[in-house]
Order: sequence, then C-alpha cells, then structure tokens
Amino acid sequence: MIVTKSINFKQVLKATWHHLVWLFAFMGGMASLYHFKIIQVEIPWLPVSVIGTAVAFYVGFKNNQAYDRMWEARKIWGGIVNDSRSWGMMIDGFITNQFSESKLELEEIQKIKRRLIYRHIAWLYAHRAQLLVPAPWEHIRQGRFTRRHAEKLQAKGGIGLVDKEDAGMSFVNLLPEEEQKSLLEKANTATQIINQQSRDLTQLREAGLINDFRHMELENLLRSFYALQGKNERIKKFPLPRQYANMSRYFVGIFIFLLPFSMMPELMAISDLELWLSIPITALLGWIYVMMEIIGDYSENPFQGMGNDIPMLSLCRTIEIDLREMLEETDIPPSIKSRNGVLM
Repeated sequence: MIVTKSINFKQVLKATWHHLVWLFAFMGGMASLYHFKIIQVEIPWLPVSVIGTAVAFYVGFKNNQAYDRMWEARKIWGGIVNDSRSWGMMIDGFITNQFSESKLELEEIQKIKRRLIYRHIAWLYAHRAQLLVPAPWEHIRQGRFTRRHAEKLQAKGGIGLVDKEDAGMSFVNLLPEEEQKSLLEKANTATQIINQQSRDLTQLREAGLINDFRHMELENLLRSFYALQGKNERIKKFPLPRQYANMSRYFVGIFIFLLPFSMMPELMAISDLELWLSIPITALLGWIYVMMEIIGDYSENPFQGMGNDIPMLSLCRTIEIDLREMLEETDIPPSIKSRNGVLM
C-alpha cells in the first residue's frame, strides 16, 4: 500500500518510461511519414474522438471493477483484524477452571491460552503466504518482459522491501512442535490450522475448561475465519474476467493507432512548427490512455506482492502484537514500518 500523500512525477516516469519510448517512436515515425508526404491519409477527428470516448468508458468500467476487488479485499482483512481481537479476548476470558472438576494450575491454563493464540497467529501468516502464491494470470507469471518488470516492481517496491523475518516466514515455529510437520504437508495449511483449533476446543470442552455456550461462541469465530479466508481465496483464485481485463488493452491500442491519422494532419496544417509539436501532443494523449489501462491492470490483483497491494504483513503484525499483549508478554515484535513510501 502506497502511504505517501502523492506519487511524484519522477516515480511515474520511472515506472512508465518504456511506454513513453515506444509512443514517441511511433508518433515520430508517423510525423515523418506525413512531413515527407509518404502518407496523406487524414481521418476526421469526430470518429476518432467517438472511439476515444468509448474506450475511456470501457477502461473506466474495468478500473472500477479493479478498485472494487481491492477495496473488498481490504474490508475482508479488516474483518480478520476485528475477529482476531475477539478471538484473543474470548480465549483470555473463557478458558478458566470455573466448570472443570479437576482444577489446573494457572500456569497450565496460560499455556493453553498461549497455544490457541499462537496457533491463530500462525494461521494469519500461513493465509498471507498462500495468498502471495502467484496465480497464472498475474504479471509475475507472464511473458519475459512482463515477468521481469513485475519482478523489479516486487523487489524495489513490494515484498522485496521486507526481509524473511518480517515477512512471517517462520510462522511454523508458532505452531506446537507435534503439529508442525502434519499441518505443513496439507494442501491448504491455513484451513487445517483452523480445523486443529476446533479439535483443541473440543478437547477443552471435554475437560470442562469451557462450557457449551463458550464452546459454541468460539466455534462461531472459527467459522467466521473460514468465511473470511474463503472470500480472500475467491478474489485470489477468480480473476477479473479476461474479456474485460484484456479487451480494453486492444481497444486502447486501436485508439492510439488511429490517433496520429487524425491529430497530426490538423496540427501540421497550422504551421511548420506544428510538426514538432504534434509528436509530444499525440504521444501525451496516447500515454494518458496507456496509464488508465495500466492502473486497472495492476490493481485488479490485490495479493500479488506489489506496492499497491493490501498491506497484509502490517495487518498480521498488528494482530500479533495485540494478541501477544493480551497474553501479557513483553517480548513483542515491532510493528511494520513503511519503506520507500510503501507499507507491506
């Protein structure tokens, strides 16, 4: 998530310079063809402007849907934050000797609370790690140039900004030692961690450390975690429909191709100076449409490890700090700070 108030123009140029190169090369070539009268085709501005308007509406629709996917993902993670705090509160308040026949030492009860809360923290990091696994339609899995560009964006303005420790790569150590291997071997580790929580609660109910009501309340929270996890997985595993995600690229390309046939004859007819002005003007118009397309393209997948992602690591760490403070621990990890204007 970009946390600076604005994105400076230098950053924009750095991210899109390659588009400016081919736009200026194309428009410069077209201007030369018109200047030397190699081509004299002139398309009236009205049909080209109609096409440009239609393309803008289409790209705007795509960007709207891309933003909706991102905002929904943020709301889902907000739900995870809220329910995680409720989980810590209930674990801390519900697990007592009140209903048990054989009383446990307070130290043993604290170990149980710690196990349940640490397992939940492990679920957070496991879920995040699974969401970061690249899907076939994401940029990191595309052709050579797109993949290299995505890798660069991840390294310099995405998950590359955080080291392995900050990224929660050691979430396995938060699980009980006897569960680590079996849970990691599962196809969906995060799902099985929640299921293990449910098994643990059943054992606590049998031991009388929680009663039926408390057991049901805690199980309802686990069900909520499943629902939130499933919503995130739906966004991750179901892309923005390709007919919307890809066709806008073709439409932008068609508009940019037609643009010089309409703009350049009119500009060059004014004076010889307009030959040089026609190139940056048409290139700038084309660049605006390209940028509209790129913004939607890189916003539709909010879990691909780039700078405009949902700040999952920061949210996971915030929850971890809250829960460990509920255990009255003092050795608390620091919160995640933004780096280079990006919060991961």
